[in-house]
Amino acid sequence: MKKVNSIVIFCASSLGNSAVYEEQASYVGKVLAEYGIRLVYGGGRVGLMGAVANGALAHGGEVIGVIPDFLNSKEREHTGVTKLITVDTMHDRKRIMNDYAEGVIALPGGFGTLEELFEMITWAQLGLHKKPVGLLNINGFYNHLIQFIDHMVEEGLLKQENRAMLLVADTIEELIEKMQQYEAPLVPKWIEKDEI
Repeated sequence: MKKVNSIVIFCASSLGNSAVYEEQASYVGKVLAEYGIRLVYGGGRVGLMGAVANGALAHGGEVIGVIPDFLNSKEREHTGVTKLITVDTMHDRKRIMNDYAEGVIALPGGFGTLEELFEMITWAQLGLHKKPVGLLNINGFYNHLIQFIDHMVEEGLLKQENRAMLLVADTIEELIEKMQQYEAPLVPKWIEKDEI
């Protein structure tokens, strides 16, 4: 079992309506720094992205930001990070974030956060990577999504073994523990056991 030393965080570029989201995003950054886990994130200095980066930086953590050039005007790049990588496209952003990270966590966010999360869990399902993918359910933010994912299983459209690949926890400490214990399935989706 390989220790996870670098985690990509997907989250909102806004703060949301509850102060708990910013507080917990900052706390996530703090915990990653204290655990010696490198933070890889979207490179912005605003919203929950900025909060998680600042939380890590304030506690001596290593922070790598990856931001598309066209988003600089909207998300405003964070110039205080350890390393800032500017790319051309959203696809390049995700590819480079994936290259730098050994695990994935989604904090509260909108469409972009969900798109990033589901692409990474789909890649894992297909065996394109073996990294743990986690959902940090801050303040019950993802309760309805978790219920919907379970509904997919009930309706026979998602296998239980693939559902189990998405790690869920209410605290960052619990989620990191689950990620450190995670072992990817031996048989990716679409490969029958008798084919290997």
